[in-house]
Amino acid sequence: MHPEKSGTRILGIAESFRGSKRSILAGIVMRRDLRIDGAALETITVGGMDATDAIIRLYEALNRSDINLILISGAAIAWYNIINPEIISQTTDRPVIIITYEESDGLCDALRHHFPGDAERFAAYKTLRERDPVHLHTGHTVYLRRAGISRITAEQIINQITLDGKVPEPVRVARLIARSVMRSSQTGI
Repeated sequence: MHPEKSGTRILGIAESFRGSKRSILAGIVMRRDLRIDGAALETITVGGMDATDAIIRLYEALNRSDINLILISGAAIAWYNIINPEIISQTTDRPVIIITYEESDGLCDALRHHFPGDAERFAAYKTLRERDPVHLHTGHTVYLRRAGISRITAEQIINQITLDGKVPEPVRVARLIARSVMRSSQTGI
């Protein structure tokens, strides 16, 4: 991958749920020069274990061979629906970055509390790599989990596509769309 190329395409994925059993996943294909040239939607189960499969389906639904990277906002979305970046990277043959925005001691205690005895969920969480802190040019720090991409390249890309604050543009736009679709579905539009 060549992070310096303006045509590098990133699939940014974010989700939204509010009091529903399903969460909306939005995926936005954005070039490194911030032009949007694709979008797709999926749903996942709140509190389920189907996020990894849904992300793969979302990628496949786009039917795009020109996507260079998958960028996902959050490793445990829709109430602890754990994402496996290694499986996504292997299945799609694309590098994957999971970005989170807060320092944390992890989710082990929360998983034990909310999902006692859920060995599958706990094992899925334990397979995640440690997070790499990345200091952005905006002055903020984010945390990355990676699959199929070096730390240096991941840092370069995240810095290039974060205009201000700490949310990179592809996932910022994906989150806006996911929230809008969720609101619309709840109001019957």
